[in-house]
Amino acid sequence: MRTPPGRVPAPLPDPLPAPLLERALALAGRGRRAVLGIAGPPGAGKSTLAERLVTALGGRAVLVPMDGFHLAGRVLARLGRADRKGAPDTFDADGYAALLTRLRAPAPGATVYAPAFDRSLEEPIAGAIAVDSSVPLVVTEGNYLLHDEGPWARIGPLLDEVWFLDTAPGVRVDRLVDRHVRYGKDRARAERWVRESDEANARLIAPGRERADLVVTLPDAGRAPRAPYAPRVPGAPKAPGMEETSPPPPG
Repeated sequence: MRTPPGRVPAPLPDPLPAPLLERALALAGRGRRAVLGIAGPPGAGKSTLAERLVTALGGRAVLVPMDGFHLAGRVLARLGRADRKGAPDTFDADGYAALLTRLRAPAPGATVYAPAFDRSLEEPIAGAIAVDSSVPLVVTEGNYLLHDEGPWARIGPLLDEVWFLDTAPGVRVDRLVDRHVRYGKDRARAERWVRESDEANARLIAPGRERADLVVTLPDAGRAPRAPYAPRVPGAPKAPGMEETSPPPPG
């Protein structure tokens, strides 16, 4: 059962805010396999947050990104979609749903192998991530976890909880341009790709924010970050600059 939508204000400092770790730990401690999704637009920082959560949880969690279900470059070229790579129809959404279904109900002693995405190659890599049946929490992150059109509508019900990472648009755009340049595009082409492709996808993703169980908000660039969230004693006054989050899921 999902908890009511909530919000964690703040950047993501070291260490991660306690409410995020508490929620993830509660999912990992349910006594059965749980799947936590982290959604948000391109450049929001989903991979970074997911990686840090999995690192903080040690052997209790494994990361399985949605990006492993990118269609191969030659398939996109054949379909005429290479110039829209990253759009919803450039992924194998049904394959992603099938993997999540397997991950939710692992066979005892079995290992499931999931694909990854290699940014240096711009290609998915099959069987790159081993998920042992003993791992209690799978963290998956990607753009379209809360998208409700076509085969993507199957994804949300397969997740025990979904967080939406909301980052200032200017911060996201700068990150995306820098990322594209780092992986081989010249700056003019990178800026055009972000404007015409990444931001078009961001507009598709935005309505999913309302369907998230938790919204993690990052501050605008140049704005002083608000104080990290800390649990408040019931009845105590709320500290300036802090917003409440819904409680962690029950164990």
